[in-house]
Amino acid sequence: MLKIAYHSIYKHPLPEGHRFPMEKYELLPKQLLHEGTCTKENFFEPKAAATEHILFAHSTDYVEDLQNLNIDARAARKTGFPLSAELVEREIKIAGGTIQSAQFALTYGISMNIAGGTHHAYSGHGEAFCLLNDQAIAARYLQKEKLAGKILIIDLDVHQGNGTAEIFEGDTSVFTFSMHGKNNYPFKKERSDLDIELADGTGDEEYLSILKRTLPKLLEEQQPDFVFYLSGVDIISTDKLGKLGCTVEGCKERDRFVLQSLCDLNLPVQVSMGGGYSPEIKTIIEAHANTYRLAQEIWF
Repeated sequence: MLKIAYHSIYKHPLPEGHRFPMEKYELLPKQLLHEGTCTKENFFEPKAAATEHILFAHSTDYVEDLQNLNIDARAARKTGFPLSAELVEREIKIAGGTIQSAQFALTYGISMNIAGGTHHAYSGHGEAFCLLNDQAIAARYLQKEKLAGKILIIDLDVHQGNGTAEIFEGDTSVFTFSMHGKNNYPFKKERSDLDIELADGTGDEEYLSILKRTLPKLLEEQQPDFVFYLSGVDIISTDKLGKLGCTVEGCKERDRFVLQSLCDLNLPVQVSMGGGYSPEIKTIIEAHANTYRLAQEIWF
């Protein structure tokens, strides 16, 4: 059964006019239930990640400062969200959801988190709507619990996974692959194990051609025993923060290729949603919903 982490705390109240589309976290589960892709049994309410597990990927000082709301104003502004106890609780629940869905993926082949993909969170600070790096925390959790050895992180959000690259720099047991817009945030990139930079306006044909040349070779070379997939839908042409030229259908084909490739190799995968900032919320929901439809179609 497809198990999906979802908690009502994911939809966090933000100031009027804020550019982050928080409502997607409430609307996406409703859409999946409405269309029959999922039933209530598919969803589970995640528990907060334990502090000891968060510390697998983040520094003690940073985690303590977050928990005590002791982040200075400039650093808090970098995250893009007003700092509050509820926001920190939300981030800890998201990280818990990714850990727990990684555990479910070991049983069912795939599991997903309605939120997450917070790849701009570094070991010692947050930025760009990311406070804690959910997939980095979960990757280290699996390794510490001896549930996985070699891990591959496939990050196809339009923005480079700079925090993820920093956390795993020099760690040969976790291979970081980021395919992202060249002329987009972060403007000072970190070095992933494999970075593929895409020109502005890159469309479906070129995007999929590069991915289909790259991923099979990567899987063969790295021989991972667990995969984390960050399936951001900000690669589509309507995205306000994207700059690429893919269609919703092309984004779906991307997900189909990634998920089918992993299923064919019996590789367990945890999927977190990542970004999506199209002006119309229905475009964001449709693109995200495709990922869940494909998971059901391919695995179940």
